[in-house]
Amino acid sequence: MTTVKEIASAVAHLPLQELARFRAWFDEFVAQAWDKQIEEDVQAGKLDELADQALKDHQAGRCTQL
Repeated sequence: MTTVKEIASAVAHLPLQELARFRAWFDEFVAQAWDKQIEEDVQAGKLDELADQALKDHQAGRCTQL
């Protein structure tokens, strides 16, 4: 099993071009993990209360346009 320490050491030794490729891959990896977590939270109803409050705030005129 690879440890975080071993991974960090390997990343630290990457040439700049490979580091850029790794960063791009890792950014996409993290984005996909985030999307999956949000989808799971939505399905589980974890965001329902926040959505309800946002709608109430909007209806009460407590929101500003971006």
